[in-house]
Amino acid sequence: MNPAAVGFQCPDDVRAGNAGVRRPSRRAAVRRAGRRWGPVTLSLIGLNVALFLLTAALAALGGRTPLDNWSSRLFQELAQVPAFVDAGQWWRPLTAAFLHYGILHLALNMLALLVFGSELERALGRARFLTVYLVSVLGGAASVQLFEVPFGQVAGASTAIYGLMGALGVVLVHRRQELRGLLTLLGVNLLISFLPGVSLAGHVGGLVAGAAATGVLVAARRQRALAIAGTAALSVVLLVLVYAGLG
Repeated sequence: MNPAAVGFQCPDDVRAGNAGVRRPSRRAAVRRAGRRWGPVTLSLIGLNVALFLLTAALAALGGRTPLDNWSSRLFQELAQVPAFVDAGQWWRPLTAAFLHYGILHLALNMLALLVFGSELERALGRARFLTVYLVSVLGGAASVQLFEVPFGQVAGASTAIYGLMGALGVVLVHRRQELRGLLTLLGVNLLISFLPGVSLAGHVGGLVAGAAATGVLVAARRQRALAIAGTAALSVVLLVLVYAGLG
């Protein structure tokens, strides 16, 4: 017999009782996380983390420290460099949005994505949230192509994160909710964007594109065809700006 809070328990009876209790499965835990944080948000975080781990592993295989993941050849082939994009390497503006310079860069961006992404995914829905995210990526990439130095290298999910902040601002205005906290956070982050090595152009481009895309979706929230047409038109304009110099 085992001592219990009240009296004693037979070990065999305890085992028999536990056998009839359904333990939560890993799949159920994943579903709960998806409902809480949003499946699209978690998928985007997973993609960013996976690419970081891949570039870190390739850096280690090349004889360098894994924390210097940007030194891997794959990272160098996927980061956005305006001159290389104009020369025909069209994939760089898209792949660069899922790369990060080291673990701290990754951690800060993924935390922001978790906070803003989960909130917006609940507010907009999965498809519209993903649309805003990708349009923000295009907006940041277009701004980098237009305003950054030709051979400067840019990478990171920051363009999309700024787009999400712009999108959240539009949602709060539409709901007539308080904006001061978001504006303060945005102002601090824009000041940080002036630091050396940070892409101010990419951040502002993502911010404007994310706010514009969300404005279209909110204005046409009851007219699906108009929402699709509006975001498609915005995406086409941004794609033209990104690849205007493609040779």
